[in-house]
Amino acid sequence: MTLSARNHLPGVVEEIERDAIVAHLVIRVGEHLVESVITRRSADEMGLKVGDHVTAVIKATEVMVAKP
Repeated sequence: MTLSARNHLPGVVEEIERDAIVAHLVIRVGEHLVESVITRRSADEMGLKVGDHVTAVIKATEVMVAKP
């Protein structure tokens, strides 16, 4: 699959919380966590479960950068 998004972060699903409409995912990317909300239907169709290796694909019009 080819995508125009340039930010592909491979990780592992650590948590999934499903309700009637959406699924909230927590993905571990190295020592960091990425959270995503997708439709429940998409999560079910993908068969997502804790421990799955996935890729978080990020395409955003704005990315904030902070420096301590």
